[in-house]
Amino acid sequence: MTQTAIPYLFLRGGTSRGPYFNAADLPQDRDRLSRVLVSVVGAGNPRNIDGIGGGNAVTTKVAMLSPSDDPKADVDYFFAQVAVEEELVDYAPTCGNILVGVGPAAIEMGMIPAQDGVTPVRIRAVNTGALVEAEVQTPGGLVSYDGDTAIDGVPGTAAPVALNFLDVVGSRTGALFPTGKAREEIDGVEVSLVDVAMPMMIARAADFGITGHETLDELDAMPDLFARMEAVRLEAGRRMGFGDVSKSVTPKIGLLAAPQGEGHFCARYFMPWTTHPTLAVTGSQCLAACALAPGTVAEGLTLPFADSPVTVRIEHPMGVMDVRVRYDRDGGFNFRSAGVTRTARLIARGEVLVPETVWCGA
Repeated sequence: MTQTAIPYLFLRGGTSRGPYFNAADLPQDRDRLSRVLVSVVGAGNPRNIDGIGGGNAVTTKVAMLSPSDDPKADVDYFFAQVAVEEELVDYAPTCGNILVGVGPAAIEMGMIPAQDGVTPVRIRAVNTGALVEAEVQTPGGLVSYDGDTAIDGVPGTAAPVALNFLDVVGSRTGALFPTGKAREEIDGVEVSLVDVAMPMMIARAADFGITGHETLDELDAMPDLFARMEAVRLEAGRRMGFGDVSKSVTPKIGLLAAPQGEGHFCARYFMPWTTHPTLAVTGSQCLAACALAPGTVAEGLTLPFADSPVTVRIEHPMGVMDVRVRYDRDGGFNFRSAGVTRTARLIARGEVLVPETVWCGA
């Protein structure tokens, strides 16, 4: 046999998709693991023609699950962002959309026993240390993927998966504003450097010469915009304490504009070298925190918010995402928790093969 077979599930989580593995079925050595994931996805080719990636950053994501030794969690979720056109794997970020599929996948893998009705799954996001509780629909003790919940960016409807995020402030840096400032200037552009669920560099779209209402295709056809944003992002990463982020997707980029429809504000989210077709779950929480906190670049762009708890509505290229937020202003702004409801679907199960020259198995 010239290839190694690795069991996997293939799920759509939110508006992303990718393979979900039992971490015990993968190499423990990080360099070897990276080579395996590059092979699985087919990274290094714009079409990922020799793997199961989809030629886009939202379809080259990987989830690795294991039983958690944290008393607060049931399952550990280790995330990898595999590049599309480079043989590169980034373990620094997490992904909230792929997280949507973790609860169903853990039950399907037998890590968590299903209850009749709804099964809560407590998840530790290993990359950031965040704790999340997922509520998975399990009538009759089986994961249900059928339902009436629709999310913008995904056709049809499916069963809801509710996610409640805890301890998301300072996910990587330990602070809401890692530099201690709600707003600062980099290369003549005002930015807010915010760390809630996902560290981000957030700015006003107009300050980069766009409206913030452009489509994904229009934005991806603007190389000068990406070059300008990347120059600012590199300095933002340095100021946030990440050092050289030229090969890391963290911090992500968010550009804000006034709403056009029913949202509180409009956002374009970058991953960071391509435009996200909708909005990341983690990024949505960070954008919501930026919009609610006083003194940030969001001031003057958003509609008024209700008192806590509030549903923050964020317009994105394919619709609107709702983020449920609890916050208070006792002694300053405090972001308490966030929640979203998304959907997931098991698409395939079986074995994915990698050449034995990449890995000959456990």
